Amino acid sequence: MSRILNILIISMLCVLVLLAVILIVWALLSSGKIRTYSEPNSLSEKYVMDINGAPNGFFINSKNTDNPVLLFVSSGPGTDDYVFTDRYKDMQLENEFTVVYWDYRYMGIAYDRDADTGGITLENLLNDTYTVTEYLKERFNKEKIYIMGFSGGTHLALREAERHPENYTAYIGMAQCVTDSTDNDTLIYNFMKDVFTGRGQDGKLKKLEASVDHLEDGRVRCKDWYEYVYLLHDAGGGTIRNKSEFAGIAWPILTCRCYTASEKLGYIPAMKMYRKAPLSKELDNFDYRSSITHLDVPAYFISGEYDYNCPWELVQEYCDALDAPDKAFYIIKDSAHSPLWENAKDCMDIMKQIRDMTENGR
Repeated sequence: MSRILNILIISMLCVLVLLAVILIVWALLSSGKIRTYSEPNSLSEKYVMDINGAPNGFFINSKNTDNPVLLFVSSGPGTDDYVFTDRYKDMQLENEFTVVYWDYRYMGIAYDRDADTGGITLENLLNDTYTVTEYLKERFNKEKIYIMGFSGGTHLALREAERHPENYTAYIGMAQCVTDSTDNDTLIYNFMKDVFTGRGQDGKLKKLEASVDHLEDGRVRCKDWYEYVYLLHDAGGGTIRNKSEFAGIAWPILTCRCYTASEKLGYIPAMKMYRKAPLSKELDNFDYRSSITHLDVPAYFISGEYDYNCPWELVQEYCDALDAPDKAFYIIKDSAHSPLWENAKDCMDIMKQIRDMTENGR
């Protein structure tokens, strides 16, 4: 009996030692460092600063700070996206722009467990966007900058481009949010139904049917957005094409070097904080097809051909109807919701084309 007990104790100690080693290695790999460059006029910075009374985070990458400034408004809202830039090495937007990845108040590296979530409102975040823009214009001596929203970040970027067109050379919407109406839910549903039917996945089809209400007009309304998106990842139309939420999102967060261990531990709580903030309710029932029909800046939209988190058909429809000085819709092959990283080459070609068109004229 004592021998069995000794074996159990030794086994437990081995497990504990292994876990300790894994945690130590993970902490050592979580250096918090970002990309650096050898060019004389390059810039690589990561910092948190106060914007309108709240902490905001910044990752800045540039091989030449004389290049145009691009304000990258993170997704979610409330989700930092620099982890993808850390993971996908072929995405080198810093060759063409001084790229400013912005973690807005209390999210990402600016997370604060004691944050006043009541201050996370649409108006405050739009005011923050304006203040950040003015700060970047002054710091880099630019009359105008580019603003690029990704997914949930398009809520802020698009609205700010409408409110203050004088500040921006162009608006760029990647995985543009267009509407949360049944049009959106039905496109997602039809995509997933076709995929699961083609695979013969009856269990997934049952889960899909349980996740929606069928309406009299033939459309559907999802009951739980987060369950819906979970199924969408299974269907291949989620954040990264044909990758689960864990492989496409959680693993890059856990293994990135741009975050320290403590910053990684705050990543998910920051996302959850945004789900409970006033902003979440303020963005209910949006439809930019009717609320923002005109921009006074050029507008360019980039979608992945398998993006059904923000269905590309709706983005194309919105671009076609939008009144703007110049506009274009680009669909990126072999990618879903994150084309900038999934197909870096094609996206980079388009971003360079946008820069050349707007800097030098068509």
